[in-house]
Amino acid sequence: MPSARPRLLYVTDLAYPARGRRYCDEDIHLTSRLREDFDLALCHPREATALMDAFDAVVVRNSGPVLEYPAAYEDFRARALARGTRVYNPLTGRADMAGKQYLLELTAAGFPVIPTVDRLDDLHRLPAADRYVVKPRLGADSIGLRTVPADVLPGLVDGGVLVQPHIDFVYEVSFYFVDDDLQYALYAPDPARRWDLRPYRPSREDLEFARRFVDWNALGHGIQRVDACRAPGGGLLLVELEDLNPYLSLDVLDDPGRDAFVTAMKTSLHRFLAAAG
Repeated sequence: MPSARPRLLYVTDLAYPARGRRYCDEDIHLTSRLREDFDLALCHPREATALMDAFDAVVVRNSGPVLEYPAAYEDFRARALARGTRVYNPLTGRADMAGKQYLLELTAAGFPVIPTVDRLDDLHRLPAADRYVVKPRLGADSIGLRTVPADVLPGLVDGGVLVQPHIDFVYEVSFYFVDDDLQYALYAPDPARRWDLRPYRPSREDLEFARRFVDWNALGHGIQRVDACRAPGGGLLLVELEDLNPYLSLDVLDDPGRDAFVTAMKTSLHRFLAAAG
C-alpha cells in the first residue's frame, strides 16, 4: 500500500572533503531525524536530475560547491524549474545561489556589507587598504580567493572577480535561519580558525542586522546562513549570505539546540510542501 508520508530526495555529497568540517556527520544526523516525518532517500548531486521525479520534493543540503559539477547543477536547475519540481531551498535565492553578484548590489544599495567592486575604475569607491581580497564572482568555499597588495590588482581584475578591502576584523559570526526565524548564532573568536566555533548570544542590533539580509532575499522557505565580521569600529559587515547549501555546524550545539533546529526544519518542510501542493 502506498505511503501517505511525503517523499524527500536529500541531495548531499557525503565524501566531500570540507576543511574543518564533516559534512557527512551532519547529514547522517539530519536524515536520521527527518525520517521520523518523511520517506527519504539520499543521492549525490550529480544524480539528482535523474531521480527527482519520483519524490515530492528535493532537499539540497551539504552537496559541496557546485563549481565541481557546473553542468550537472545547471541541468538540475533548468529541469527543476521547467517541471515545477519542489526544491528546498527554492531556486529563487538572490544570494550565493546566484553567484556573488549580490555583494555588488548590496554595496550599491548602502547595505552594511564589506564594500565590493568588480572593475578597476571603481577601486576609488573602496576604503584605502594595504591589501585587497580578490574572489571569483562564482566562487565558493574560499576556492580561488586571494589576498594581494594593490599593485597586483590590474593583472587580476578581469570581470570574473570581485575586489574588497582586506579588513582586520575582530571575529566572524554566523546567524542561522529557518524560513524567517533565527534558530541560533555561532562565532569564531579566533579569525585564523574560521570553523572553531562557539555559541553566540546576539544583541538586538545583531538580530536587526541579520534579519535585514534575510528580508532582502525574500526566500520564503528554507535555510539561510548570514555570515558577518565584527569590524574594528564595532559594527557588523556582511561577508556572505549563503542560501544554497549552508553548512550548519550542528555539532557545536547542545542536544536541545539540535532538537530545536530539527523541529524547525521539519515544520518548515511541511509548510513548504503544503504551500506547493
